Amino acid sequence: MIVIDKTIISDDVVEKPFACEVSQCKGACCVEGDSGAPLLWEEALTLETLQEYILPHLTEDGRQAIRQFGAWQWDSEGDLVTPLINGVGACAYAITENGITRCGIEQAWSQGLWKHTAHAGFSKPVSCHLYPVRITRYDTYDAVNYHRWNICAPACTAGRNQGIRLFEFVRQALIRRYGEQWYEQLNGAAAQLASQPVE
Repeated sequence: MIVIDKTIISDDVVEKPFACEVSQCKGACCVEGDSGAPLLWEEALTLETLQEYILPHLTEDGRQAIRQFGAWQWDSEGDLVTPLINGVGACAYAITENGITRCGIEQAWSQGLWKHTAHAGFSKPVSCHLYPVRITRYDTYDAVNYHRWNICAPACTAGRNQGIRLFEFVRQALIRRYGEQWYEQLNGAAAQLASQPVE
């Protein structure tokens, strides 16, 4: 593992190949699972603030879920998450175009609907931007891990073929979460790890 400031990063994050193949998985990470997308507290508040911009871009089922559960909710483990349609299944903010599930928040953001607000940089929850990297917050540090899931098998193959490692694929998301300097330290640690002889 790699330690940078108050983060502990799994070796898998810097070693495993990964390059998302949404044409293969069809955006299943927005649909599968037993809980919504993890949220930071400030993201939950931002979602509340931006509802007028986001809601018109969602499905009627998504809008109904938000009316029922709110812009965000607490899950069974006490974590802040996005609501799910009917309480299970797809994220309330998910939309489907040409058979591929995408983020309705990101679609609205790409149209510049809140570019003149204090939330101009918010394109979607950082946990979604980071996936399949998952961050678990503890009292004194963050654990940064690779969440393996069979639906991402095509992405692993694509990463191997293209020579892209997971931390490189989610570079912008990691910088968004921890900053450019943190990422440069991670990049240096990854290079050092890669240069070590295999035992």
